[in-house]
Amino acid sequence: MSLATPEIQLDQISMTYQTNDTEVLALQDVSVDIQKGEFVSLLGPSGCGKTTLLRIMADLIQPTGGEVTVDGSSAREARLAQKYGIVFQSPVLYDWRKVKQNINLPLELMGIEKKEREQRVDYLLKLVGLDDFKNKYPWQLSGGMQQRVAIARALAMEPEILLMDEPFSALDEFTRERLNEELLSIWSEVNNTVVFVTHSIPESIFLSDRVLVLSPHPGRLSAVMEIPLPRPRTKEMRNSPEFFQLITTIRNSFEGV
Repeated sequence: MSLATPEIQLDQISMTYQTNDTEVLALQDVSVDIQKGEFVSLLGPSGCGKTTLLRIMADLIQPTGGEVTVDGSSAREARLAQKYGIVFQSPVLYDWRKVKQNINLPLELMGIEKKEREQRVDYLLKLVGLDDFKNKYPWQLSGGMQQRVAIARALAMEPEILLMDEPFSALDEFTRERLNEELLSIWSEVNNTVVFVTHSIPESIFLSDRVLVLSPHPGRLSAVMEIPLPRPRTKEMRNSPEFFQLITTIRNSFEGV
């Protein structure tokens, strides 16, 4: 990786939740640097703090310890500067708005001039392969197509950083693998930084430059795994000896294994 100044720096991030009768330590002293243009996955079992860490990066919640720096600024300053695009596990689309109108929504809210909005929406529809479905409503689309709309909407403001919280976890395996390939095609076009939450080891390997392995509760950085597979990634790589060796290595990196 480049030795340039990291785009995202996590310094000793910890998160403690207060319940009715006790405190729950969700994250403990997570420190990592993420370079500009890098595709990084946060990998770990359910409850290890992956989503919590992503939400801290996005300035949606505040850590109880540590600091997030984005291009030398705070996470809050990065959020206010529209540096983030976020894709959640559920597409969260408005059923009464057509596909193109859902993608257009953040541009409307930011007061972007109509002609520019239309040009940007047309570009994004082509980018995610939904140009023929722009006048459909979300309920007329498959789950995978709805997530592509959500990705296009997240990219509408041309964010420098795309944060994705298990966006394909509710899909069947065949659709999920196809959307992995489509996501990498979109990423190669947009060239932004991606932080991708998943509990799937194969998915993390196929997508990423690096995989950040979080231990079970409380979430700690258990391992940082470089993925040496060449790009562009191809579906044939999933069946290679190198791919299966990476699965084994990452599986064994979890604490207690």
